[in-house]
Amino acid sequence: MKFILGKKLFMTQLWRDDRVVPVTCIQVEPCVITQVKTKERDGYRGVQIGTGRRAAKNIAKPQQGHFGAWGNFQYQREFNLDCEPIGTEEQLSVGQQIALSTFVPGDRIQVTSISKGRGFQGGVKRHGFHGQGRSHGVKDQQRMPGSVGATGPAHIFKGTRMPGRYGGQQVTVKNLEVVEVDEVNGYLYIRGAVPGWRNNLVAISGSGELILKADQAPAAAEAEVKKDDTEIAVDTKADELTDNPEKPEPVTA
Repeated sequence: MKFILGKKLFMTQLWRDDRVVPVTCIQVEPCVITQVKTKERDGYRGVQIGTGRRAAKNIAKPQQGHFGAWGNFQYQREFNLDCEPIGTEEQLSVGQQIALSTFVPGDRIQVTSISKGRGFQGGVKRHGFHGQGRSHGVKDQQRMPGSVGATGPAHIFKGTRMPGRYGGQQVTVKNLEVVEVDEVNGYLYIRGAVPGWRNNLVAISGSGELILKADQAPAAAEAEVKKDDTEIAVDTKADELTDNPEKPEPVTA
């Protein structure tokens, strides 16, 4: 099983031979494994990955400790590995980065995201009701749901399709196709529409082998190295100014 997290940008068109293919552009930022769950310790097998960046002040300290030195991630999602062969999770380790080359054109994938919220809607738009006829005697009732109650129980049954809030739910679209992979810019082009609004997080998964990059140096460690180098450079410069024989001695009155 292979998976990755991305951000929906926009829809566009790509030419394939003599045909125009409608695609959705997904921006894929570095995705780092933050935790590997095992059957013995957690009761199931899975892997957590994080992506995106945000300020450390906006992240709770328990989350910062969970992420460790790998960065302050904006998003975190988990993928279940119970359906994968035994030992798959043993090949993964915290800190590894998922490569975009995991997906290739022609792959069949499924995309999970939160659909657009459309607020309170009637039964015609929410459930596709036909509505009332527009003949003589029907006034202001064309989009009404009609009778919904039962005479005997005298109450509305749970689950009755009625007007209400529409959208804003988790949606999974299966059997989508990868049309093009742009590893240089980090773009993934998927045929057709993907649920969600622009800049919405999408989880992409499919069957196949997961390709990982080499272990990346933690962001915090890199920052410490740069900080130490800067301090050394400043101290060296200060020593040179102190040892400079041409510097005049201070005059005391």
